[in-house]
Amino acid sequence: MIALLTGATAFTEHRPPPRPRPPDGPLGWAGYDAARRRAAARTGEEESVVYGTGSVGGRACVLLSFEFGFLGGSLGGPTGDRLTAAYELALTRRLPLLALVATGGSRMQEGMVALTQLQRVAAASVRLRAAGIPQIAVVRDPTTGGGWATVGAGADVVLALPGAQIGFAGSRVRPPDADPYAYSAEGQFAAGQVDAVVPPGELATAVAHWLHALGPHEALPPAPVPRALPPAGEPPRTEAADAGTVEAAVTKPADAATEGTAGAEPANAGTEGAAGAKPANAGTEGAAGAGSTPRLPATGREAVARARDPRRPRAEAYLADCFPVRLPLHGDRSGGTDPGLLTGFGLRADGRPVAYVAQCGTPTRPAGYRAAARTIRLADRLGVPVLTLVDTPGAANDAEAERAGAGAAIADAFAAIAAARVPVTTLVIGEGGSGGALALASPDNTHVTADSYFSVIAPELAAAILKRAPSETGATADQLRLRPQDLVELGIARSIVT
Repeated sequence: MIALLTGATAFTEHRPPPRPRPPDGPLGWAGYDAARRRAAARTGEEESVVYGTGSVGGRACVLLSFEFGFLGGSLGGPTGDRLTAAYELALTRRLPLLALVATGGSRMQEGMVALTQLQRVAAASVRLRAAGIPQIAVVRDPTTGGGWATVGAGADVVLALPGAQIGFAGSRVRPPDADPYAYSAEGQFAAGQVDAVVPPGELATAVAHWLHALGPHEALPPAPVPRALPPAGEPPRTEAADAGTVEAAVTKPADAATEGTAGAEPANAGTEGAAGAKPANAGTEGAAGAGSTPRLPATGREAVARARDPRRPRAEAYLADCFPVRLPLHGDRSGGTDPGLLTGFGLRADGRPVAYVAQCGTPTRPAGYRAAARTIRLADRLGVPVLTLVDTPGAANDAEAERAGAGAAIADAFAAIAAARVPVTTLVIGEGGSGGALALASPDNTHVTADSYFSVIAPELAAAILKRAPSETGATADQLRLRPQDLVELGIARSIVT
């Protein structure tokens, strides 16, 4: 497996200092030493783990690989020595750790001494996390027991080979009626425990991309503000810059944090908000050109209608425009997924990484907020800037969402944004519905498109709360001042992107 990833690049094996071991191990298990000798003769290895330094796709890393043929890849005291030494090597050299896992769990012949190796591995992993060093696991067939619960599932990114058996419970200790799909790579992906199922032929490229994205990195600039995209097959909504059209000032005064937000219109100290501009000529549409600006909605109800227009570009289009390479993170690691929220790391055209969290226009579910918080915290720990794309009518509010912890999940997303030390850039590309949208928005670097709105709550719900008739929803939308130009004037957004 190491050769599959490193290719012709040399792999340099390391070994920890030898330690004396009692005959037949710490329990004096009859025949244990003989079993070890047979395993060594069969595999050519001295233990169930090999580790050292190598390179994947030109990216240096520390690799550790389990040899399942050596006593089922089980973890004993000598295995723990090698695993913790691998983590320490990654820490000392500040190299990412790549673990190729295939294990049946703890080694029965060493009893509790074997089981406590999991604590050693967990402590070593925590030290690596605290130092901002990424950990990637490739889980093979089989990966079960404590090896899955530490080296595997404890990694920042988990890739699995197709058809691999993966689970805490091994095949001999499961209930007899257990669904085998739940213990497969594909089942774990469906449950949000695995980020991607990668065929062997694609594994080297995928790992190389992940090593590039996760670093370690020197200081990275903020994520640029994406450019606004027109509806598919249509030119951007604009108005010619002439005497009969609006010269909408769409940018707040700049400050130091604005630097690096390419794609937003440059600010100047004398810029006024769009509220005082002349009314737009109704229905005026023009081709984009020099000096042109997006046609802004004249009313709140128009802003809502434009944000809900099915022709409007969605998150997938924006992410494709921003990143030639996308590396999805999948699931909340608590058994849930939300297809309406996309998270991961993207590589820009210049090769710089950006973590992304993107709503897809649907009510965001608790699993989506937990996945978002996971992504933001990982990016923050690794020093990678974050881009969030806001587009939701609001958080999911059905009974199942409440049972799944909607409030706690939203709170966790708010906290992840608030605690982030890396720059977070936000673009509202459609609906900004209440706290379910705000939870993923940067407090000081949010931008909007001309086809978006941001509101304390959807106008229909605001009218209901105010005990107004449904016919008053449009007027309520106007009162809420939710248009893009209103958001800039109120200081909620920094610019309307073009």
